Amino acid sequence: MPERKTTRTAAGARRWSQHVTETSSALDLEPGVFTWDDPVRIAQSLKRSAEGSQRRKAEPFRSAMSMLVFYINRAGRNLPQERRRTLEAAKDALRAAFGR
Repeated sequence: MPERKTTRTAAGARRWSQHVTETSSALDLEPGVFTWDDPVRIAQSLKRSAEGSQRRKAEPFRSAMSMLVFYINRAGRNLPQERRRTLEAAKDALRAAFGR
């Protein structure tokens, strides 16, 4: 496999996930959705965004869950435990919102 070349600076390489989260062409997220303290509110917002999107490639549940998991994974070790607990609870709330 050929080596992928990148022209990003070190600072730009660290912020690509923020760019994806803010400019995702699949879902139009409410501003600050991942900073909210209520997991049910986060799940409801993601559900609305996924169901309202005409550009997503997968079913609404998969699109919403993918965006949430993407955010959690990209935050990695920098995500405080309290925030991680809230976002993990949002995954459970999202499953419940979609009846899964």
